[in-house]
Amino acid sequence: MKKLSNLRNLGIMAHVDAGKTTTTERILYYTGMIHKMGEVHHGNTTMDSDPQEEKRGITISSAAITTFWQHQGQKYQFNLIDTPGHVDFTVEVERSLRVLDGAVMLFCAASGVEPQSETVWRQADRYGVPRLAFVNKMDRKGANFLRVVAEMKQRLKTNAVPLQLPVGAEDDFRGVIDLLNMNFIVWNDDDVGQTFQRLPVPEEWQAEALHWREHLLEQVAEYDPVLLSKYVENAESITVADLMRAIRQAALQMHITPVLGGSAYKNKGVQPLLDAVIDYLPSPQDKSEVVGINPETEQEEVRQTTVNAPFSGLVFKVLVDKFVGKMALVRVYSGVLNRGDFVNNMRTGQKVRASRLRQILSDKYEGIDQASAGDICAVVGLKDARTGDTLTAQGQPIVLEAMQFPEPVIGYAIEAQNQKEADKLGKALEKVKEEDPSIKLEVNHQTGQTILRGMGELHLEVVIDRMQNDFELSIRKGAPQVAYKEVLTQSVKHTYLLKRQNGGSGSYAKIAFELSPREDGKPGLEFISNIKGGAIPQEFIPSVRKGFELGMQQGILAGYPIESMQVRLFDGGIHENDSTAQDFEQAALEGFKEAAPMAKPCLLEPVMMVEATTPEEYTGVINGDINRRRGMIVGLETKAGSQIVKAEVPLSELFGYVPAIRGLSSGRASASLSFLQYAKVPKQLENKVLEQLNILA
Repeated sequence: MKKLSNLRNLGIMAHVDAGKTTTTERILYYTGMIHKMGEVHHGNTTMDSDPQEEKRGITISSAAITTFWQHQGQKYQFNLIDTPGHVDFTVEVERSLRVLDGAVMLFCAASGVEPQSETVWRQADRYGVPRLAFVNKMDRKGANFLRVVAEMKQRLKTNAVPLQLPVGAEDDFRGVIDLLNMNFIVWNDDDVGQTFQRLPVPEEWQAEALHWREHLLEQVAEYDPVLLSKYVENAESITVADLMRAIRQAALQMHITPVLGGSAYKNKGVQPLLDAVIDYLPSPQDKSEVVGINPETEQEEVRQTTVNAPFSGLVFKVLVDKFVGKMALVRVYSGVLNRGDFVNNMRTGQKVRASRLRQILSDKYEGIDQASAGDICAVVGLKDARTGDTLTAQGQPIVLEAMQFPEPVIGYAIEAQNQKEADKLGKALEKVKEEDPSIKLEVNHQTGQTILRGMGELHLEVVIDRMQNDFELSIRKGAPQVAYKEVLTQSVKHTYLLKRQNGGSGSYAKIAFELSPREDGKPGLEFISNIKGGAIPQEFIPSVRKGFELGMQQGILAGYPIESMQVRLFDGGIHENDSTAQDFEQAALEGFKEAAPMAKPCLLEPVMMVEATTPEEYTGVINGDINRRRGMIVGLETKAGSQIVKAEVPLSELFGYVPAIRGLSSGRASASLSFLQYAKVPKQLENKVLEQLNILA
């Protein structure tokens, strides 16, 4: 049986173009998984095996692979996940983080902390994932290791602590100083960095290295009483083992983020990074238990991360393979899953058979007989599995925390080129929905069009390209559409009576309620029942709530969902023979439709955070363009000789923005967009938007 302490479930994450896939390719090469390194610009990397990824030179789907690394005489298994950096595919990062134990966050040494770096960092915080930082691209023009460390502290609010100090930068980048062992690591170019030497610290770097080693000691001693005692009494008595133990403890508790540096493209810095993953990031054993809810008792239940506990696992991704059909990627949290075992899907309540188990090797799969606590594997045979499903041993129910996915903000109306392809389009859409939980399908009630909604223009372009290629389809798409929402702005009290007689038993439900905006501003329905004296029986209250939830799905102004509202149910009535739960659900739905127009609904639009990077001479032009797009500039800073313009801009004004600013700057400016919030559409524009949506005459 494998040792849990020798397993690492590891993610590689960063902003787009920080070098994630290149770093992963080097890891696979140095661990012996591959014998020739691919390059992103050649479209031949191991992890970006999808034709769309090769074509666009970016990671689109999180790719998983298993590899092994020898460290201090022991063999360690890495289940490695390379995640996308583009904001349109942030859902891939979300579901990977849910099942990872640790992560390596990459930062470009020249660009520093970029917008998607912040997004991914917040996601990792939410799931409590300890991290190492690797400042990559030290060979790039404008590289500055210590500036990136300072940005991490400022923008990510983390205690970034360097364990290494790069010697030189840009073309002069030579290697790194190991601050624990106080030696200088230099890689050999003759064997593409497979071997390296540990040399004395260059004399001109001695003072700088001693300063940062002292900084390391100070920061780590704060979280380790034993080290602090030695530091105060006799710092010379501190051993490397003392320091490593304290760094590991502080990193696992997320008190510090250890920082290393290098250049994956130049084959420098990868082996110490692999050692640091083992030394400072958690194994499944460090997260000794998983907490879920027992659906029978509705109480918290704990499962130990051991092979002796009952089996539990979480489906974090669903793939449809052309050869083997549907596969579920599963993180095993407790117990053992054997090939052929029957397990329960807690969402569907069904007993399903894990007919085959496979170890994941990027786009290839190797059959295995068993997966145990801590493992990540592919399972064939779980027909109705969806992302977020909990799988358990029979008779051992538990529901693990699922994943939260952001709402899509953009859509295209799509249709097949002809009736013959309409059926194929339906099958393609079903496949897409199974694989990608961030995709939503809607039917426009005014036009009858099918609307495909996603996280951004690139996201939807990739999805449509895949459907066309996989199903040999020709798809027509309309202009991009913004995913608006609606919200109520005033309180209104209303009484609704449902009363029908159909010859036999009738329908009767009376409700008195108040609709209002939520005071806490949170999304969703806040439902308050003030029913007293049994005016509405307790068993009918959930049906009233369900009716209002259904009403929120289609708003009053333009049929867009209601973002948030409060409902206070304070009175009602029943008929002794003619009242059912269904009647109260219907009364709430119809009552909402009557009352909501009186609560003065207004339209909300998605607002994006835009970060434009431009040479200084184009700053005025870029700022003027943002103003014309109803944008509000919220920040301006200088970094590596460029101006960084930060602005909040409505999504409806940003279609085609990236090519537009390239045109304004002779191709020298770039931009990244990330969802910020929903905000009210200005009143003077609301009627115009509604007219464009064919809602007003």
